[in-house]
Amino acid sequence: MPFLYNLLAEDVLEQVGSSLSGLSEEEAERRLLQYGKNVLEKTRKLDGLKIFLRQFKSFIVYVMLAALALSLAIGGWVDAVIIAAIIVLNAFLGFLQEYRAERSIEMLRKLSSPTAVVLRNGKEVEVAAENLVPGDIFLFEDGKKVPADCYLLEVVEVKVDESLLTGESVPVEKRVGELGGTLELADRKNMLFAGTSVVAGRGRAVIVATGMQSEMGHIARMLQEQGEKKIPLENKLEQLGKKISVAVLVLIAVIFGVLLLRGHEFFDGLLVAVSLAVAAIPEGLPAVVTISLALGVQVMLRRNVLVRKLNSVETLGSTTTIAADKTGTLTKNEMTVKRIFANENHYDVGGEGYSTKGEISCEGKPANLEELRMLLLCGKLCNNAKLLDTGIRGDPTEAALLVLAKKAGIEEEYARVKEIPFTSESKRMSTFHRMGRKDSLFVKSAPEMLIADCEYIQLGGRVAAFTRKEKERVLQVNNEMASSALRVLGLGFSKEGEESSLVFLGLVGMIDPARPEVKEAIATCKRAGIRVVMITGDHRLTAEAIAREIGIEGGSMTGEELDKAAELKDKMRKVNIFARVNPGHKVRILEALKMQGHIVAMTGDGVNDAPALKKADIGIAVGSGTDVAKEACDMVLQDDCFASIVAAIEEGRGIYDNIKKFINYLLSCNLAEVLVIFFAILIGFKVGGEIVVPFLAIHLLWINLVTDGLPALALGVDPAMKGIMERKPREPDEAIISRNLGWNIAFIGVLLTIAVLGLFWYNLDTAIKAQTIAFTALVVFEIVRLQIIRQQYGLGLLTNKWLLVAVGVSILLQFAILYTPLSAFFGVVALSLADWLEIVIAGLIIYAVGLIGGSLIRRVTHQFD
Repeated sequence: MPFLYNLLAEDVLEQVGSSLSGLSEEEAERRLLQYGKNVLEKTRKLDGLKIFLRQFKSFIVYVMLAALALSLAIGGWVDAVIIAAIIVLNAFLGFLQEYRAERSIEMLRKLSSPTAVVLRNGKEVEVAAENLVPGDIFLFEDGKKVPADCYLLEVVEVKVDESLLTGESVPVEKRVGELGGTLELADRKNMLFAGTSVVAGRGRAVIVATGMQSEMGHIARMLQEQGEKKIPLENKLEQLGKKISVAVLVLIAVIFGVLLLRGHEFFDGLLVAVSLAVAAIPEGLPAVVTISLALGVQVMLRRNVLVRKLNSVETLGSTTTIAADKTGTLTKNEMTVKRIFANENHYDVGGEGYSTKGEISCEGKPANLEELRMLLLCGKLCNNAKLLDTGIRGDPTEAALLVLAKKAGIEEEYARVKEIPFTSESKRMSTFHRMGRKDSLFVKSAPEMLIADCEYIQLGGRVAAFTRKEKERVLQVNNEMASSALRVLGLGFSKEGEESSLVFLGLVGMIDPARPEVKEAIATCKRAGIRVVMITGDHRLTAEAIAREIGIEGGSMTGEELDKAAELKDKMRKVNIFARVNPGHKVRILEALKMQGHIVAMTGDGVNDAPALKKADIGIAVGSGTDVAKEACDMVLQDDCFASIVAAIEEGRGIYDNIKKFINYLLSCNLAEVLVIFFAILIGFKVGGEIVVPFLAIHLLWINLVTDGLPALALGVDPAMKGIMERKPREPDEAIISRNLGWNIAFIGVLLTIAVLGLFWYNLDTAIKAQTIAFTALVVFEIVRLQIIRQQYGLGLLTNKWLLVAVGVSILLQFAILYTPLSAFFGVVALSLADWLEIVIAGLIIYAVGLIGGSLIRRVTHQFD
């Protein structure tokens, strides 16, 4: 069955059951019942309670709940309260994120027009847009928003801004009549689409699709059908939680069994085993992750990046590919004249966008503006756009010509007495202006047609015959400018006001320019090992030219070629530029990148970007983009600055490093606690014939609260290491505990175990003193461990003031239980200076051996962390 745009108007009217006089009121009411209201519907409804309960479906949460139960079982109320608070906080944040994300559909609904003029019973009536039905004849003019998908029946100089739907930065000229072949949205010149805006002209069209059947409806359905995405960190924490939970179960069974075999009382053995299990569970991990991400959000906000979803901060740090929408993200979405050809000379035009600052030069020197005066005046007068303080009104191409005249200081005004509008057949706009006693004619046109119509050419202030050889020369220049992806216009005039005496003034080439900061940002991405892919609705030549300018390398592909490609995964390895694509193509490109194992960030600003923004591992909308894009994304670039993405990636990498530091610290210290108890039980240390262990249950809970608490949390605000953006992205499937990290944890765990057991055995004359020294030594050694880890990242002692405060507080608290009446409660005694000297010497040895061992492990594993 052919597409509607392939059909003649009478065939489309027959297919939708309508006529040029429209529908009757009775038929419209019947169709409203048949097709439903012209609104975007939700295919699934939200249940707030289900969303909240869904936040608990995580293995790390199950481990946390187990830790909560164990803490309550042994009377560890402080630990229990902290764990419960963390669980509820994480669930609440997750609930808010999911619930807020669903607002994207509401934003799509706001794009619909509230009312529309249609023919009912052969008369013009204004009806609510939601009551429109297929078959209605829609009457429109400039400034109107299109309420549904339509087939054009009649147009008068119609141009439509479709940028939010197709990504095309220039308004599209519309026409009537059938079109051949299979075309993308941007090429369907005989159709109007819901949500787009008419910027020029008037006409009438028959509505062919409403509500969820429109192109906008298809986007809404794509947004709703996509399931919730899990970020890499969530997956890795879940895997870690499973491993820890298994280890804890084995730990409880083994320790409890050994204690019973050693003659310990049942309850005492259970208390020690459960206390050790609580110590082994990293209940502080979600708190550190949440705090690290929350602090990162604040830092990024100061750098103009608004984070909507907390976990996206870490995901951005692991990004391997950025799929960037060209219009509004890589470019300014402002047409700018860059080159002029006139008087047989090439001129360069400085400045960007609609700023009137910029110099016109010729071969590196200021141009003779008098020679260009008529060309510049023609661009200014043959023009219907307006420059406003808040931007432009009208066609961006015409606005670019006004800006060009401003740059040259052309302020002359001549009354317009007549206008011949631009049409798709003539491809020309002509205006007549009273200049002196005669009306002069000014023309702007497609270069090929204007060159053919001109009899004369202006050369250096004089008018000469436009010879065939000279015309071929100008056509060659036109082709060269067009091949550079410039949009080229020809300008001409006639003092006599007659088209038969047209004088060719020159060519003007313009383009939607790249943002000035983009080139360096992309270079930084390359150094960081991040691939940048351009996705746009613009033509291939335009996309390729912009890509070359900003440093994106690789092949190009169009949406039509994407449709024909049976296997996209392999092609994606070499193609970095995608042109003339629609929303479905963008999602397919992202899926192909993900199949290659990439963590993909997608940037965009239009409605057409929303499905891809939601499907990407991280969606990034620009601040000036549509509300739909912002509600579908994970973060918003408030300054539309592509370079802000680089800052966000740097912040994300730093946060992930801090999370890895915490895991390294926590698991190596927890391992030491477990090994100390385990080997002490196996060895069977005795005092006065009774078996003693280095720690009491309360000691383990204290260590868990003090040294696994404040100092560990302070790691979350460690600054990023120097050169963090020179590192390649980590492998997407890399486990959160790498080979290097795993060996590091094991090595330090054993090292601390040997040191603690050594001090315990050396001071075993008195059980309580030996336990006090072992207990205090482990507190000190875990603080030493902090700096061993930070040294690996090139961070000195004074680079994190919060860590210094946390360490200071931990030491003061330890002193408090050693030298105050609290000592009796904790079963410890005051330590002498000699005792402290032993601990300090052992700590220095651990620091030195730890640094050397860590360096050797990195060399063997060839991994940094």
